[in-house]
Amino acid sequence: MDIILIVIAIAVVAVLAAGGLVVGSRRRKQPPAPPPSPGPRPPAEPQVGDEAGEPSDEKRRTIEEVGLPGEGTAAAGTAVAEPPAPEAPPEPEVPAPAAGRLVRLRARLARSQNSLGKGLLGLLSREHLDEDTWEEIEDTLLTADVGVQPTQELVERLRERVKVLGTRTPEELRALLREELLTLVGTEADRTVHTDESVGPEGAEVPGIVLVVGVNGTGKTTTTGKLARVLVADGKSVVLGAADTFRAAAADQLQTWGERVGARTVRGPEGGDPASVAYDAVKEAIDEGADAALIDTAGRLHTKTGLMDELGKVKRVVEKHGPVGEVLLVLDATTGQNGLVQARVFAEVVDITGLVLTKLDGTAKGGIVIAVQRELGVPVKLVGLGEGADDLAPFEPEAFVDALVGD
Repeated sequence: MDIILIVIAIAVVAVLAAGGLVVGSRRRKQPPAPPPSPGPRPPAEPQVGDEAGEPSDEKRRTIEEVGLPGEGTAAAGTAVAEPPAPEAPPEPEVPAPAAGRLVRLRARLARSQNSLGKGLLGLLSREHLDEDTWEEIEDTLLTADVGVQPTQELVERLRERVKVLGTRTPEELRALLREELLTLVGTEADRTVHTDESVGPEGAEVPGIVLVVGVNGTGKTTTTGKLARVLVADGKSVVLGAADTFRAAAADQLQTWGERVGARTVRGPEGGDPASVAYDAVKEAIDEGADAALIDTAGRLHTKTGLMDELGKVKRVVEKHGPVGEVLLVLDATTGQNGLVQARVFAEVVDITGLVLTKLDGTAKGGIVIAVQRELGVPVKLVGLGEGADDLAPFEPEAFVDALVGD
């Protein structure tokens, strides 16, 4: 028993001695050297949200002193941002006068039509005009879409006059050909686009009403916009009716044309009733005291009876306001004889009063002017000679024939 107590006492003394050694060693361990005193610190890198530049000593405002956007007052020393001024509408363009426009565009017309005049003059200048030569003259005229009946008439008259003339100088032949072509084109027809005011059913004055009709792709909407420029150039005020509700871009296109000359465009919902839009356009023209109302109708395929009947409905609805002064049929001059087929069908649905030939500068078949007039018995009143805004010109027979035969 005594031995056990002695062993325990020795173990306790050993443990206490070991703990003292550990504590002593820890106490003898030197603390780390203090860091060197800092010198001037470099500026810290800016962080997200920090302001650039040196902090200012300006007194900061409290939340009560900060005005809200849109309030009329602000704390002293702060600038109030002015709202942007609304954009002013563009000034309407002043189109060039329409009178004499075809003369100014004669060179452009001559470039496409010169082959007809040169071909005829070359054949007529041959020393011997035998039957083969006259057949070539006929072929030249038919190729230019003059038409069978007008070609036969022209060849017969040329035969007689050349026989009487005897000698044929280039100047005499040119004068002869010019005279005969003018006879075919016609110089007596009324080629004015009638936009005179009329009297409606209730005795009120009604602006001149113009319906623009034609097949898809002939340039009908563009022609309507250009016609507005022609009328504005003549000092008339115009209201446009976007009755082509089946083509999504038609109303936008027409409105753009109208805005350029200060003409308002009346339009309806896409796919809406064209007759309703046409009716509203004429009503607006009456209320505004405008001189003319131009109605752009949907491009109708002449083979679709239902759509053609709808065109007749548009005309009947518009006539509730007053008589329609003009029904202009737009034809693509490059389609040639196919344009005559279209013209016949349109003439059966509405009474065509005038023709507009577009893209006449893009074809050598200027004889379509003669053929379509002969087919319908109505004159060509306007011709398109390019894609420019003022390239729609009143048709002048003399300038047209001069472009054919050259100087």
